[in-house]
Amino acid sequence: MSPTVAEISLPALRHNLLEVVRRAGPSAILAVVKANAYGHGAVPVSRALLAAGAQRLGVATVIEGVELREAGITAPILVMSGGFAGELPALLEYRLTPVLPSLETVMVLAHHVAGRAAPLPVHLKIDTGMGRLGLSAREVEALLDGGWPSSLRLEGVMSHLASADDRDATATEEQLVQFRAILEIVKRAGMAPIAHIAGSAGVLRFPASHFDMVRPGLMLYGYTPGAMKVNTLEPVLTWKTYVVQVKRIAPGQAVSYGGSFVARRPTTAAVLAIGYADGYSRGLSNQGRVLINGGIAPVIGRVCMDLTMVDVTEFPSVKADDEVVLLGRQGSTSITADNLADQLGTISYEILTGIGPRVVRVYRE
Repeated sequence: MSPTVAEISLPALRHNLLEVVRRAGPSAILAVVKANAYGHGAVPVSRALLAAGAQRLGVATVIEGVELREAGITAPILVMSGGFAGELPALLEYRLTPVLPSLETVMVLAHHVAGRAAPLPVHLKIDTGMGRLGLSAREVEALLDGGWPSSLRLEGVMSHLASADDRDATATEEQLVQFRAILEIVKRAGMAPIAHIAGSAGVLRFPASHFDMVRPGLMLYGYTPGAMKVNTLEPVLTWKTYVVQVKRIAPGQAVSYGGSFVARRPTTAAVLAIGYADGYSRGLSNQGRVLINGGIAPVIGRVCMDLTMVDVTEFPSVKADDEVVLLGRQGSTSITADNLADQLGTISYEILTGIGPRVVRVYRE
């Protein structure tokens, strides 16, 4: 049994999904569970979200989709990253729906699946301003003017909002104008696919972006993109570890690799069963904070691969096996993924997805 666990609150997960439903209205919900459901565990989270009302799932890669299928999940799964080199047999065998981001991928896939009994459902990715994957409006017109391949069924047309969490809404509104124009092109070609462009920020800030379906990700797990603040969401994950040993550090004694911390006073240190191999970043060396015995203890010295030291001088009752909260709430105090992200100069997405596979996920009702 691992001393370090990530506890996943299924009630909080369902609550956040209901927040999506409340905002999205009649739009269908594709729950984004890529990157191991943002570190929360793809299979259990997918099952819980589908049981609570999500209709579809979104993953980044074919192998993520295969994992869900092999776990017995039968709901539609959209593979969104667009790369299928060498993975086409698995994509077809496991009934995964690909996102096609270029003219080349449309033509290559249409050729490979020609002769199937039924056309393969696909979603077409449009670049309306992200500057990443997707066809331009001109390419869409050229594709449809030449005739949509009969071996493919255009189930969906999608794009991605690049700046929906910015205070200035101009760029997002311009993307929505472009997306609507492309949908008109598709409509004139006699097709009526599912239209979707909104992720979490779109769900929260831009009702006009909801179209036929929304793709919430981060907000399902209780966080919001950028500087957005939504008090109705509940963080789903609590990250815990335990004290391995308590030891006394004399003044002038160094702690951990490189001696980057030197005690200036008699110090009590707790050694924790967590390190950067678990996803607790080395960047938190000498600046991280943990919750222990109802208080806040600072990280001292460099975070190691498997162990981390904290100063518990102010907590004389701390002993081996005491519980420590790295992310979540203990008593009246909490540490959020946003707090850790601010310390590391990153975003909450990276904190959550960086929690390593040897951290056991435990699901709580």
